[in-house]
Parts: sequence; structure tokens; C-alpha cells
Amino acid sequence: MKKLLLILAIWWGLPSLTLGAQVLWVTIDEAITPVTANFLLQTLDTAQREAFEAVIWQLDTPGGLVESTRQIVKAMLASKVPIVVYVAPAGARAASAGTFLVLAAHVAAMAPGTHLGAAHPVTLTGGKMDPKTLEKIENDLAAWARSLAKLRRRNLKFAEKAVTKSRTLTAEEALKKGVVDLMASSAQELLAQLEGRKVPLKGQTRTLHTQGATLVFFKEDLKTKVLRFLAHPQIAYFLLMLGLAGLYFELSHPGAIFPGVLGAMCLILALFALHVLPVNYAGLILILLSGLLYFLEIKITSYGLLALAATICLFLGSLMLFGKNPPALALPYSFLIPVVTVITLFFLVLTYLAAKALRRQPVSGPEGLIGLEGRTLSLVTPKGGQVFVQGEIWQAFAESPIPPHTPIKVVSQKGLTLKVEPLTSSTSQTEERP
Repeated sequence: MKKLLLILAIWWGLPSLTLGAQVLWVTIDEAITPVTANFLLQTLDTAQREAFEAVIWQLDTPGGLVESTRQIVKAMLASKVPIVVYVAPAGARAASAGTFLVLAAHVAAMAPGTHLGAAHPVTLTGGKMDPKTLEKIENDLAAWARSLAKLRRRNLKFAEKAVTKSRTLTAEEALKKGVVDLMASSAQELLAQLEGRKVPLKGQTRTLHTQGATLVFFKEDLKTKVLRFLAHPQIAYFLLMLGLAGLYFELSHPGAIFPGVLGAMCLILALFALHVLPVNYAGLILILLSGLLYFLEIKITSYGLLALAATICLFLGSLMLFGKNPPALALPYSFLIPVVTVITLFFLVLTYLAAKALRRQPVSGPEGLIGLEGRTLSLVTPKGGQVFVQGEIWQAFAESPIPPHTPIKVVSQKGLTLKVEPLTSSTSQTEERP
């Protein structure tokens, strides 16, 4: 019966059916963002609700956002389940925001060949700032790092210097200096070392029983996967460009429908992603302004000045959009420049074609008659007469009398009556009399 239950547990992934201790294993291999924070809080909720022995976060991060990191740390300190932060695999790092997660963990572990540190506020917030503001942020984060290190009985000196001096340590150095508790090269080795370890938990001491425990790998739900995909800076920027291009195509070529619908959908998704990501709204406004200027180029004769201004706005806005973010949440130039170039060419070509079509001489309808040449069939006076234009006989009038068989040109049309004037050019169009 036990074997049957175990088989069912493995097959269906139901933790409640698995025999013995269970440890929830979570992999974090990305920058710390609001999406990451929501995901990690979801893992803690699952671990507490299903009474896991512990939850292990396998961490590899280049850093992230301060507010998202604070949200995670608050949840860690209030957790009812022991949290093990394990910097792995070999070559991984817990840089910047990741250092705070290591300091806040009930048990901190690292794999050989990993490192942590470099938690200076410039790395966390990105960009340059005035010295006083930088000093305030630096002191705030340094105090936060010291408080976490003191709470978990870790190296206070390193915690402070990781913020103020961007100090880093290898796994071996971190273990030696008391920054982490364990060093393990595999999951099974980590579980073996966690066996019998006592951890403080909500004012009490809890003994871990992880030897031979079953690892349950936490799987993201569809919502988290979609949010993570959309919240990637490159995806968000591409959706923004695609949305603007689709809407612009629809406005410049009314009736296409599909580009407008696709553009609206992409723009909504992009704005949602930009709401999650930290963005410079001045950059976003410049990008939206560039689309408006391209559209005005069609309606207003500016001899390319509006298109030039739109191109400059698009380039500057793209640079500013994620410009102050950490590298992991910014747009690399290798991606930004090609996309801006292609989108700019798309807008310019579409603007040229739309402007050319709008300014082309009409060939049908009332406007199509203006400027055509013909011949009078009778005397044409201000009161009326007949003319032969484009193979048809029209009623016409003129400001001064025009004799029969005189070459004329259409000036305007009022209903079914044409206003004409005599041709002064000797190269008038030859019309065949009816």
C-alpha cells in the first residue's frame, strides 16, 4: 500500500501523499523584480499551507530592485517555514539584492565556485545621483544589511561593506567569515548537512529533519510564466514598438483593421509590463510623442522636420525608458539600436507613402475633374454654356464669355456644372469633337 501511495505521489505530484519529510525546492535564476517577489511569496504560502519541512531557494541573480527585495525579506522574516537560500549551481552569484536574501535566510548555503556581495545602492537603483541622496540611501541599506546579519548571527562587518564598499566573497571566503552557514556541491549534500540543524523560527527553535527527505520541485503556474515573460524589458519594449507601429499603420491606412487590432493588443500588454517594471515616464512620453509627430507629418507639410523630430524623440525615449535600471533590467545596446533602426525606417517609409498618396492629384470624383482640359461646344458665358471634357458634355459657366471651339480648363465644380477658363498655353490638349 505504501509503495502504491508513493507511486501515485510521484505520478500526480501530490505532496500530501508522499511519505516522510518533504522539502520544497524553488529555482530563482533572474533579476529580482515585482514578478519575482510575487512568485517567491507564492512558494512560501504553498510551503506553509502544505506543511513542508523547509523551503530551499536555489538562487542565481545579478541583483534587482530594492522595493521588491524588501517585500521578499519581510515575508522571509515572518515565515513559519524555515527558508534555506542556496547560491547554486557552480558559477552562480547572489549579487546586489541577492546578498540581502542570503543575509535574511534562516540557513544560508553556497555551492563551490559561487560568490555574493556587491550590494552598493548604485547597483540596486542604477544611474547617477547627487552625493547627499546617495549617502542617505547607502546608510539606509547598510543599516538594513547589519540588522539582518545581526538577526541571523552573521558577519556584520561584511554585511555593511557589501553595501558601502561593494565587497564580494567567494563561497569558501563566505563560509570562513561566517556570512553563510554551509557549503554544499549538490542538493543531496545540502539536505544531509541540514539534518539536525536548529533554526530560530518565530521565537522558537526548530530542528530540521531533511536526511532522505523528498524534494518537491515547485512549478510556476501559467499566470506567473506569462507575467515573467511580459515583464522582461526587451519583450515589453518590443511590444510597445509593435503596438505603436500597428496603430500608426491603421491611422495612416484606415480600414486595414488587423494592424490596428494587433497594435492595440500589443500596446495594452506593453503598458501592463511597463507598469510592473521600473521605467522612466519621460522616456515613455517621448516614444508616444514620436508616433504623434510621424502622424502629423502626413497631415502637415513640414518638409521632413516633423519626421526628424519624431525620430529624435523615438531614439531619446528608447534610451531613457529603462536607462536608470540595473543592467539586468535595462535594454542592451545590441538589442536597442537594431530595433530603433528598424522601427524608424518603418515609420519613415509608411509616412512617405501615406503623404504621397494624400497629396496625389485625384483621378476620380469631383476633385478628379479639376485641372482637366477640354473644349467649348457653344458660347460659354457667366449664365452658362456647354463644354466637352473627358469624353462627356458638361454644362459650364465662365467669368467672361468664351467663344465656341476654344480650349478650356476646369477650375471648379458646383454640382453638375463646371466653372471653366480659357487655356492660354499653346500646347493645350486636343479633344475630338463629338
